[in-house]
Amino acid sequence: MAVDIFVPCTNPISGETFKTISFNKDSLAVQWTVQAKGYVPFEHIHLKQEETFYVQRGEMRIIMSGKEYIAKAGETITVPKGLPHIAYNNKEEVLDCIVNYRPGLDHNVFMQCFNGLTMDGLIDKNGGISIPRMGYFLTRMKAQCMSRPTVIPAPLFNIALKVFYIRGVLSGWGKLYEKYTGM
Repeated sequence: MAVDIFVPCTNPISGETFKTISFNKDSLAVQWTVQAKGYVPFEHIHLKQEETFYVQRGEMRIIMSGKEYIAKAGETITVPKGLPHIAYNNKEEVLDCIVNYRPGLDHNVFMQCFNGLTMDGLIDKNGGISIPRMGYFLTRMKAQCMSRPTVIPAPLFNIALKVFYIRGVLSGWGKLYEKYTGM
């Protein structure tokens, strides 16, 4: 049975909860809740999508290309596609945001895999999902909504995706992909 992205999924280490609230080819909207001191586990880049945060409650600190920005309740901040960023809950209270990815592309399948890895505990000590497995999934789905960790330069990431795919085929990760996506 495929992962239902409309059901909340919580990362116990980073303190993030994701719940998709809408999806179509134009956008994917997620309710993103972050506990006090919660954070995105690593800086990353969305290659073909912009990401807009609508802060509903609390205060978000986001670092984009090395510059820090604060967004309070009622404020919006947009990360253009291709811009490195990482976000944090900036207060000792819950942060609630609506996060919108535009265009939607195949981000729904990405979220099935992302949430599946999280629910199965395939995350590192910082709360980051298994990059090799996610790389396998991204390659298998021919992802249009590709994002990559900034610690891996683009040319090396492209090579790594090929290695992750081969490793995934040899390791039987296709069963996880089928479990998470139903495909």
